[in-house]
Amino acid sequence: MKKIEAIIRRSKYRVVKEALHDKGITFFSYWDVTGVGNEQKGSVYRGVSYSTTDIQRRYLSIIVNDDFEEITIATILEAAKTGEVGDGKIFVSDVNEAYRIRTSEKGGITLT
Repeated sequence: MKKIEAIIRRSKYRVVKEALHDKGITFFSYWDVTGVGNEQKGSVYRGVSYSTTDIQRRYLSIIVNDDFEEITIATILEAAKTGEVGDGKIFVSDVNEAYRIRTSEKGGITLT
């Protein structure tokens, strides 16, 4: 099993969610987060300088069986991309075990 964590633009969340659902990935958690970016410096609007280093994003946490890893990553990459600085990041890590609390089942079956 794999844990896929993605930090994406809030404006792309609905598109990413629908794309994941279309691929059969219907369960994940998400949070609104604020991060600090190093490539987005600041902006000037009507002569007033604003700091844009604190960036509002959405954080997705998705656990999938190994055979869904590449599908999940490709779907997020395609749906979240704008081509601009700040599109986000994806991190992948191994999950050693999963348990379904209700039935005490363990393993990949718990993800269905």
